[in-house]
Amino acid sequence: MRDDNKKPSYSLDEMEKWLEYFFRDPFTAYLDQTQFRIDIFDTESHFILEALLPASSASDIKITIEQSSVKIFGQTKAGKERSRTVELPFIVVKKDVTAFFKDAILEIYISKQKLGSGLNRDIPIKESD
Repeated sequence: MRDDNKKPSYSLDEMEKWLEYFFRDPFTAYLDQTQFRIDIFDTESHFILEALLPASSASDIKITIEQSSVKIFGQTKAGKERSRTVELPFIVVKKDVTAFFKDAILEIYISKQKLGSGLNRDIPIKESD
């Protein structure tokens, strides 16, 4: 249940500006082509980072969160290493973060309500059915 008395730890205007900048940045498009594609979705309860990681399995992927960044490291079955770092406009380590991998798609859920440990950490990846 949503508590309307709680204010989010980020500004909606700031997040909207950040999303616009992220998707218009030519470097983002370059990394989408040379490393792997990342999309970001905003739902009522989560921010979702979706990464397309073909030729990888869950065991080939590592997710680390540090302060306001999400770092994704992956390796293809052919041994090619690739990585992306997404800097978000809020402190990610204070949020509950979960990750799922299925059919070459990695989904990282950053909760808007649930709190995390506040520590830099690796995020375990669950393989979806």
